[in-house]
Amino acid sequence: MNEILFRLELGPLALVITGWKLVGYIGVFLFAGRWVVQLIASRRAGRPVMPRSFWYMSVAGSLLLLTYFIIGKNDSVGVLSNLFPAFTAAYNLWLDIKHRSASAA
Repeated sequence: MNEILFRLELGPLALVITGWKLVGYIGVFLFAGRWVVQLIASRRAGRPVMPRSFWYMSVAGSLLLLTYFIIGKNDSVGVLSNLFPAFTAAYNLWLDIKHRSASAA
């Protein structure tokens, strides 16, 4: 996963993409993109809402970032910065699923 998949030259800057960086980038895009999902859902509802997809994206993004920081980089700062959001997102997703299934019954 550390071999170079592709290299993009941007003038004096070079962007080198490995398998682990790709995992990290996907995690970042999922984790950041959840706010776009939340913004769209809130605009449609006309009030602040947290759609379930927000929590799925939070969990997936956090797990990908944790994988990147644990295995890909061995970076304890990255692990600590993503461990609590992963737990919080998973807990909120569980609460959302529990609440909606209780409301449907």
